[in-house]
Amino acid sequence: MDGNGRWATNRGWPRLVGHRKGAERVKQIVRAAPEIGIQWLTIYAFSTENWKRSTEEVLGLMSIFARYIEREADRLAADGVRMRFIGDRSKLDAKLQRLMTGIEARTAGLTRLNLTVAINYGGRDEITRTIRALAAEAAAGRIDPAQITDATISQHLDTANIPDPDLVIRTSGETRTSNFLPWQAAYAEYEFTETLWPDFTIDELVAILARFGHRDRRFGGVATA
Repeated sequence: MDGNGRWATNRGWPRLVGHRKGAERVKQIVRAAPEIGIQWLTIYAFSTENWKRSTEEVLGLMSIFARYIEREADRLAADGVRMRFIGDRSKLDAKLQRLMTGIEARTAGLTRLNLTVAINYGGRDEITRTIRALAAEAAAGRIDPAQITDATISQHLDTANIPDPDLVIRTSGETRTSNFLPWQAAYAEYEFTETLWPDFTIDELVAILARFGHRDRRFGGVATA
């Protein structure tokens, strides 16, 4: 969901105004997702690299995250949305961690939409933490290193029991993946749009999904006649 800061700067406003506008866009997309056939949705809210931003912006973002959870909890539950978080939450504010844990528990049995929020997430960090966990299990004799498979690794990632993404969309004209789900998105299709996130509409999402539906996904194989 890239481009919040630039959206605000282009209008002469503080960057946090763009982030608040971006949060409103998230609400709209989440509400519409089940209606257009999306059952699994992951949004990249805050990366491990975003700590490099100003203290004011980081604290503002954390406040927006907490407010989103507090204000949207009832609506998400009523709409059948299960909410989960991936990333290293140990570095987050204790209150935010409690809110995250609480809404995960509250929505655990819901299935209309599976919403995953990546916060303090970085793909390399996730893989590093997974390797450390597997190494500790091997050192303790609980796992044979020779028996570690792709599936073993996947089940130790933050996204265990969450399907790999079919489609990754990046807004704002940037054409890099920025450390987002590198393991899981190995065979995902990608779409890069010039649209800044606060301007990303449901209609544009529908158009992207339509293009995705016409792609020939061979997963390394050969197309059949």
